[in-house]
Amino acid sequence: MPGRALDPNDTTPYWAAVTSPAFPLLSRDLSVDVVVIGGGLTGVTAAYLLKTAGLTVALVERGRCGQGETSHTTAHLTAVTDKLYTELERSLGADHAQAVWDAGFAALSEIDSIVRRERIACDFRWVPGYLHAAIDESSDADLAKLRDNAVAASRAGFDAEYIDVVPGINRPGVRFDGQAKFHPLKYLSALVTRVPGDGSHVFEQSGVDAVEGDPLVVKVGAHTITARHVVVATHLPIMGKANVLKATLLQTDLYPYSTYAIGARIPSGVMPEALFWDMASPYHYLRIDAHAGYDFAVFGGADHKTGQTSDTRAHFLTIERALQDVLPGAEVTHRWSGQVVETRDGLPYIGDTAPGQFVITGFSGNGITFGTLGALMARDSIVGRTNPWRDLFDAGRTRLVRGLGHYLSENKDYPYYLIRDRFAGAEGRSLRAVARGQGRLLDLHGRRVAAYRDDDGRVTVLSPVCTHLGCTVAWNSAETSWDCACHGSRFTATGKVIGGPAETPLEPIDVRDLARDAG
Repeated sequence: MPGRALDPNDTTPYWAAVTSPAFPLLSRDLSVDVVVIGGGLTGVTAAYLLKTAGLTVALVERGRCGQGETSHTTAHLTAVTDKLYTELERSLGADHAQAVWDAGFAALSEIDSIVRRERIACDFRWVPGYLHAAIDESSDADLAKLRDNAVAASRAGFDAEYIDVVPGINRPGVRFDGQAKFHPLKYLSALVTRVPGDGSHVFEQSGVDAVEGDPLVVKVGAHTITARHVVVATHLPIMGKANVLKATLLQTDLYPYSTYAIGARIPSGVMPEALFWDMASPYHYLRIDAHAGYDFAVFGGADHKTGQTSDTRAHFLTIERALQDVLPGAEVTHRWSGQVVETRDGLPYIGDTAPGQFVITGFSGNGITFGTLGALMARDSIVGRTNPWRDLFDAGRTRLVRGLGHYLSENKDYPYYLIRDRFAGAEGRSLRAVARGQGRLLDLHGRRVAAYRDDDGRVTVLSPVCTHLGCTVAWNSAETSWDCACHGSRFTATGKVIGGPAETPLEPIDVRDLARDAG
């Protein structure tokens, strides 16, 4: 298992081996519909979504796209927040706690859709996530919290299960299905190339000096970009157009923390491909990637407020010792640090801060997830679509929001809620769970399927997506049929149309293809 010789002074992130495309600096005045400030994952996603919505966009980045915090992440794609689900329920109420996690799953769903639609080779995979007892020690209170969180999340319709032994960790924990991982720079480097053209642009080495006026004018060196909207997608928000007091209050309500990560080669099969994080404070986080001949672990932690330590090497040594406790003999090949921005309540600030100006910040350790969510919300705001999470993550809030009405029922027609069952509440993970004469919804190799086993034991596997408008079918045991609750379409157990409005059968799925794709 030969690895890369580690220079103790080298803090190049593991992801940085990917060569990113280069873009010109702004060299003339422009007019577009939207200026997006910041070329990390949040800004690139926002620019892409706005362009695909039919708007012209100028994405401006002061350095190189993807070379900021996006390249320093550990790329956990998870709807599970740092704030425990039971804590969200206490502070927000049950409906709104569910809405926070639903927002995360909507972001994961969007990433999955983009990867498939644009055919991006970025090692995207659906994997389980495990919240587990601390590596060194844990109390009975911690175990009770784990059990309570499994119950609460499961009650809300999420796939959460308390288990006595987390695989590879050998500690009690909670398994959350439907999380994901990918290579962040492979994803971003491909996605950013979809932005230029048809009146849209990407500019690098083009730092923004000011945002002024009505219509908005973005000043970049000697040139200006005129626009109707500005999206601020920088790691920490720039002043922008908001008045000084309001902008300063937002900036001072964000708390930057430094975090440390290492990459290490480990023997194949020692740990499952998954995401892990523990109950320690500060907590440790781990992801495992399979490679030919070896597996790779990305492990991090040792967080502290930025600027409050002078010996950063000590923090690398701390997490290296912790990794050895979990994976003795792991061969460290990379060290790097990043920064996470916490908020007072653990939820991001996403929304308008001035007329025409939309800000996305404060991801509290869930940068990939909340950054993608912020891009979705910016797109919805600018095109005039009502977004289910607008009030929940409002950038101007002064406290956690309660009493926003009947959140779920009022937003049931939003696209994510029409397909929510693809990402939460699957009934099983193996064809063995399907009895003769019955059908069940399953998660197989990271994909949701509708499986039916006839009286002779033969299994039919179908897409559960109704061919009318994309809702998810459910099994009707009395009629042995697949029924769609959205508009009433019905299908036989093997997928043929019984009654409309659907006109075409459910799509058949070859389980061998699923296994091959997952591998």
